[in-house]
Amino acid sequence: MNRFAARWLLLIFPSLLGYPAWAQTATAHLTEAKARKADTSRVIAPISRQQLFGTLPLATRSEEARTLIEAAIGQYENVVLDASIASSRKATEKDPHSALAYAVWSFAARRGEPAPEALQRAKSLAPHATADERLLVDWMLDVQQGNMLPAIRTMNDLLARFPNDKHILYLTSEWLYFQQDYDRSRKMMEKILELDPNFAPALNMLGYGSIEAGEPNPDKAIDYLKRYAAVEPHQPNPEDSLGEVLRYTGDDLNSLVHYGTALSIDPHFITSQIGLGDTSALMGDYPRAREEYDKALPIISTARDRIHAQFQRTLVYFWEGQPGQGRTALDVLFEDVRRQKDPYALYEVGFGRAQLAAEAKDEMEQLRKVEASLLKPMRGMSESDLNVSLAAVLCEEARVGVLSGHSDTAQEAVAKLERTAKQSRDLVVEDYYEAARGYVLFAKGDFENAAEQLAGNPRSPLALQQLALAQEKLGNATAAAAVRTRLKYLRAPTVEWYLVTHAAASN
Repeated sequence: MNRFAARWLLLIFPSLLGYPAWAQTATAHLTEAKARKADTSRVIAPISRQQLFGTLPLATRSEEARTLIEAAIGQYENVVLDASIASSRKATEKDPHSALAYAVWSFAARRGEPAPEALQRAKSLAPHATADERLLVDWMLDVQQGNMLPAIRTMNDLLARFPNDKHILYLTSEWLYFQQDYDRSRKMMEKILELDPNFAPALNMLGYGSIEAGEPNPDKAIDYLKRYAAVEPHQPNPEDSLGEVLRYTGDDLNSLVHYGTALSIDPHFITSQIGLGDTSALMGDYPRAREEYDKALPIISTARDRIHAQFQRTLVYFWEGQPGQGRTALDVLFEDVRRQKDPYALYEVGFGRAQLAAEAKDEMEQLRKVEASLLKPMRGMSESDLNVSLAAVLCEEARVGVLSGHSDTAQEAVAKLERTAKQSRDLVVEDYYEAARGYVLFAKGDFENAAEQLAGNPRSPLALQQLALAQEKLGNATAAAAVRTRLKYLRAPTVEWYLVTHAAASN
């Protein structure tokens, strides 16, 4: 039984996946939660004239609103988030009383700059939705607000009502994927392909899931993404996905080819332009990396993307062995970000700058400042993202505390993480909490329990590196090799990957 089944047991509808329909946390007393029938006591609109994708009854009588909501969901599924937001906003103009239109708007916006006004409007209109529509609206709102147990219950209700609706399956399985519950997400995505073998969003997610799962299968990942590209030959995102996954596998030359193909389809597809810089940096072509990042700047439409490109460009100094110049450049960029006050950019640059500090005491000082900034609501950052960001910082405080011999500092960070995990009930926050405990247990020589805890954060190169060491200490050579294989396929142009691969050169 995996860690999620043992501690959370997400409430997937049992007839779909064959899992028990109950859940609990290790740290909070929660009542048993089961999939339930739709609440027919809710206020239900008169007989609807519209059905979402021909199955889910809507309260709106506007065909234009329904068509726009369907378009917005489709755009969200295909990661065209700006278009999804625009379509759902137009739907609210066609029907200002559509709870689902506002819910989709806020749901898509959460992946960028949150839209709290849309969320509140959806919440106020939800009682006037149909019973089935209310389920979808409530689930979207619960996800955004980090209400884990209600989100799980409502997800089960949706799956019970619409077990063969590929859009419901996709939205919920994507959420599970982002919660790092890869096995359940993968099974639901495979169910979608049984219903529609050419459903492009599922092919895309299965491509990533096949290489980010417990036992990475790069060949299977690439096969899914090639099928995705064949289904969507005139879209840039399939080529962009191939570029990224091929970089994970170390095939940098073909990564560059596919990023270039994406840009030939859409010269303004910014993730591929930045991707060219990222792959060039990892393959050691530093002049080209800087050139590609510079090309990205004129076509970037948002301040957040611009700062990300600048941050990646600054990291080139570290990749090429000039950390002193890199820290100077990061200081300059951080001051620029502070003036702009974008919360996501401030976190990205501030946290990365702290992790790349020359001394442990300098890193801890900077981490504490980032932590303090995350302890209060930040306009423009969702509560869920705030909790995850805080958890990442606290986990790093625990790791640095252990490495510098300050066990009290590490224990303090673990205690804070435990409180955050209890309050948020977010699985990703829980992952960071477990990894932090793993670092502390490893330092105490409790390698068996350290390994169990470190395995809880499978997307962290630093946690996996420590996990491999723990398995080696236990004499589990086969397990250590499996962890290093998994670590190998997290190859990305991130600060953590730099720390894992260039630790000796970081000072």
